[in-house]
Amino acid sequence: MSQTTPTAPAFVERNRTPYESVLDTVGWTPLIRLNKVTRGMRTPVYAKAEIFNPGGSVKDRIGLPIIERAEREGRLKPGGTVVEGTSGNTGVALAIAAVLRGYRCIFTMPDKMSQEKVRLLKAFGAEVIITPTAVPPDHPDSYVMMAKRIAKETPNAILADQFYNDANPEAHYATTGPELWEQTEGRITHFVAGAGTGGTVTGVGRYLKEKNPKVQIIVGDPQGSILAEYWRSHGANKVEGTPYKVEGIGQDKIPGTLDMGVIDEFQTVSDKEAFAMARRLTREEGLFAGGSSGLIGHVALNVARRINDSDALIVTVLCDTGERYLSKLYSDEWMRENQLLDTDRATVAHVLGTKEGSAPVIVSVVPGQTVRQALRLMSLHDVSQLPVMDGATCVGSVSDWSLSAKSLENAKVLDQTVSDIMDAPFPVVDAGHAVDAIVKLLSKSNPAVLVQDHGTIQGIVTRSDMLSFMMAR
Repeated sequence: MSQTTPTAPAFVERNRTPYESVLDTVGWTPLIRLNKVTRGMRTPVYAKAEIFNPGGSVKDRIGLPIIERAEREGRLKPGGTVVEGTSGNTGVALAIAAVLRGYRCIFTMPDKMSQEKVRLLKAFGAEVIITPTAVPPDHPDSYVMMAKRIAKETPNAILADQFYNDANPEAHYATTGPELWEQTEGRITHFVAGAGTGGTVTGVGRYLKEKNPKVQIIVGDPQGSILAEYWRSHGANKVEGTPYKVEGIGQDKIPGTLDMGVIDEFQTVSDKEAFAMARRLTREEGLFAGGSSGLIGHVALNVARRINDSDALIVTVLCDTGERYLSKLYSDEWMRENQLLDTDRATVAHVLGTKEGSAPVIVSVVPGQTVRQALRLMSLHDVSQLPVMDGATCVGSVSDWSLSAKSLENAKVLDQTVSDIMDAPFPVVDAGHAVDAIVKLLSKSNPAVLVQDHGTIQGIVTRSDMLSFMMAR
């Protein structure tokens, strides 16, 4: 592949002539090199940016072909209805085509899918029926079985049947595969994808292996899906799927449109790994992608590290736009609720950084100062305790309640030096110390800690400071 390093943005000439309809803009999506997430890797990794399709996903490629096949076969007539069980993206693709062809749409979706997808389908005029996720695939209430029943009971309706419709992989054989071959100038060595229906990996895999049998087809599968184990055991292990959060890929049954024979390797990826990579693609590469893109992107980087070959060329797929997951993987609250986001490791330095007020970094007294001076200092700066510092060393501590109690009992105490009546010194901790560990040090008898960085005292953290920090978090 030819490489250029322009000093100014390079504007590629495209869309130079008008299109007859939005459907003509499907396909020929850009192939974009990943630069930040692959830092330090010798193997180049490119992403096929299907987010640039008009419906925002790779499924745009199969919507019109499925409808056209049903029209040619005479199953879909004017004014008819298109029914499908979908995770959302195929529904969008079918809805766009149906709008222009004059068809009604009814879609069933599992309840784990994002609200963004539901609202998007409704925006195109589709009827959406939500079904439970936690049911077996052959249960009457599963989204696939319900779609079949609706299609059967609705006059002049067809089931798009993306899981068993050959128009699905054929669309990718006719478009996605040839595009990748041309865009990489035949240098592609590894294609990394996911398998939901299996249409993408089957169609692209068949095309690429016809062009070069050495091209490796690698599939990422969510933990909980049955596809990887089925492939590894050659169908011998009959496992049951378990729930997972990634949408659009993985299965609890084997789709008819998935050709296992074209696949060279499966890798299983957790929800946490998938979502972390999706966020990295967005924040480091500027490519706003969904969780399935993160999952197979994670696999692509695993492969790149393993082969460590600058002559190889890996292509992965950005399956859909991250706009469909703003309430899920791009919501810190949702991620935390589902134990998918590591809590930032808060340190004592973070607590110091959040302290407010005009007082100096640390207010202290020296051993020779009087109790009267110490009390005035605490009142002036509105603090309730002071470290007693001898140079850079904390030799003791005093508190307003202790000094006040002793002074009220004997007024002569006001003129004593703090060294005569001071309490034990405050503990000294490093700025990088974890907050959780510091909380255990703070008590009524030990109301503060001194914070040091490279041997120098940087400030003080009191029980009140820690409580304010925890409440803010």
